[in-house]
Amino acid sequence: MNLIIDKIETVLEWGGIKKDIVLLVIGGISLIISIFDLIPLPFDVAWVAIILCGVPIIIEAIIGLITAFDIKADVLVSLALIASVLTGENFAAGEIAFIMQLGALLEDLTVAKAQAGIERLVRLTPRTARLIKDGSEVIVPAETIRVEDVLRVLPGESIPVDGTIISGQTSINQAVMTGESLPVEKTVGDEVLSGTVNQFGAFEMRASRVGEDSSIQRMIRLVQSVDAGKAKIVRLADRWATWIVVIALTAAFLTWIITGEIIRAVTILVVFCPCALVLATPTAIMAAIGNATKHSFLVREGDALERLAGVKRVAFDKTGTLTYGMPGVKKVVSTVPEYSEDAVFSLAASAELYSEHPLGKAIVSAYNAECEKSENFQMIPGRGVSATVKGDVVTAGNAALMQDNDVNISDKVSDDISKYIQKGSNVTYIALNNVLIGYIILADTLRSESKNLIKKLTFIGIKPVLMTGDHKGSAMAIANSLNINDVYAECMPEDKLRYIDEYQNKGEKVCMLGDGVNDAPALKKADVGIAMGGIGSDIAMDAADIVLVDDNIAELPHLIALSKRMMLTIKCNLTFSMGLNFLAIILAIIGILNPVAGALVHNAGSVLVILNSAFLLKWKSKI
Repeated sequence: MNLIIDKIETVLEWGGIKKDIVLLVIGGISLIISIFDLIPLPFDVAWVAIILCGVPIIIEAIIGLITAFDIKADVLVSLALIASVLTGENFAAGEIAFIMQLGALLEDLTVAKAQAGIERLVRLTPRTARLIKDGSEVIVPAETIRVEDVLRVLPGESIPVDGTIISGQTSINQAVMTGESLPVEKTVGDEVLSGTVNQFGAFEMRASRVGEDSSIQRMIRLVQSVDAGKAKIVRLADRWATWIVVIALTAAFLTWIITGEIIRAVTILVVFCPCALVLATPTAIMAAIGNATKHSFLVREGDALERLAGVKRVAFDKTGTLTYGMPGVKKVVSTVPEYSEDAVFSLAASAELYSEHPLGKAIVSAYNAECEKSENFQMIPGRGVSATVKGDVVTAGNAALMQDNDVNISDKVSDDISKYIQKGSNVTYIALNNVLIGYIILADTLRSESKNLIKKLTFIGIKPVLMTGDHKGSAMAIANSLNINDVYAECMPEDKLRYIDEYQNKGEKVCMLGDGVNDAPALKKADVGIAMGGIGSDIAMDAADIVLVDDNIAELPHLIALSKRMMLTIKCNLTFSMGLNFLAIILAIIGILNPVAGALVHNAGSVLVILNSAFLLKWKSKI
């Protein structure tokens, strides 16, 4: 029996949305021909709609009853179809089948799968590693690496396993794990994580966590687990199906017993068939999705807007979401009278002219004038750069580079700089011939629309939360400027999951807005995940329910207001459709409606539901 059911389900699933469209077109044409008797045929053309659109519904209802005794709206629809056919009301049966097929199509159009995100994460895991064995380098499959093995990682390569640097120094792009916008300087004794990218210097490391225990594999398992655990909203017609079936059968049976007219009983089954009820939700969702698309939101999960309507908190990643994710020059300071701030800036830009480091690129980009050409350029991994400008040696980099070159940094300069470091800013020291002449403060730039966005969310009762992999000083600086009270800094992917889970356990639905690979598990775990489409990673977008195509976060309040308006429209549709059904039942009981007239009432109700939902297409928020 199970084998037969599996085969039937495979046939029913063939073609997906394309199949539904073909069936609807053919079924609709057959109903038009039937009602207007356009083509004289020896049989009622309505049978085409009954077979193509109705038979799959009946089969699915039977399968649901046999396999799980699951009573859905399809059961009542099947009863109405069979009863109509037995009493010769073929058009009524075809019309019911057509409406239900339309509802199924609309629901299919609102559903999307995001399994590709896990595949992309898997591809982030390096396939090979450079194993140091007996003093020589051997390239081996990454899965063969064992704890305590010594590996070499060259510039531009992904780190194959978690471990600790034992020689060399470098800068690591950890955006995959922490979302940090800037590379992190690493040297002997520092931990490095699998999946992160070595940017500049070669180094050797000792493996500490390998295989399934590595950071990137834990990330994959997190995404898989939260994806499987996220519950989908059940269609209201299915949720109430058991009661609808019981009431309909009871009303039909009593009417038949009392009046002795089976046609009235059949009419009750036809008018009680939840066509408008089935259309109430998907039509509103489709219209709301159309509205959201005009505001640059790509809704990938059909029920995402339903979930968004109940959200109480919006959790933001910092880098690339509330900020642009790129460092910018905030201040240039001269520490000696002989050189002006502009002169310090000019020398720094000239020294960094050929740098590939984000901080160096930011300095060159921010310097408006033309840079002097430099010579003898040298990149010092994990430290900074050195170059000759007009015969003088200019050194630009961090405090460690200054120390390596015996550059003196006074206590006053250190005290002044510490204030910026506490706020999460980066500092590039500038030395000329091993004498400190100034420094440049760089920091991530806040999006111009961020402050107004947080203000609007607070106004409509949504509490903002900041969750970032950046250190506490940077997180607090952004949070204070935006008036965000709930701040979680230095978050790994599992930390964000835990914080979201804590809110959900308190009964608070959470929306997560992020852009990086490290945000993927949180985007899956949240009741609604929204990914930045412009600068966001493919993995984040695959994990999200909604994608903000142009990264204009100012539109988020409109989306939340739209979701609430959509739910109001759905409730109105449901109230209307149920009211119409009960009115039609009363008319059927007293004999005013016959099956065909009942089917037409269904049509009218379904059309009105669709029209009411259509108003959402052009709805605009007043926030």
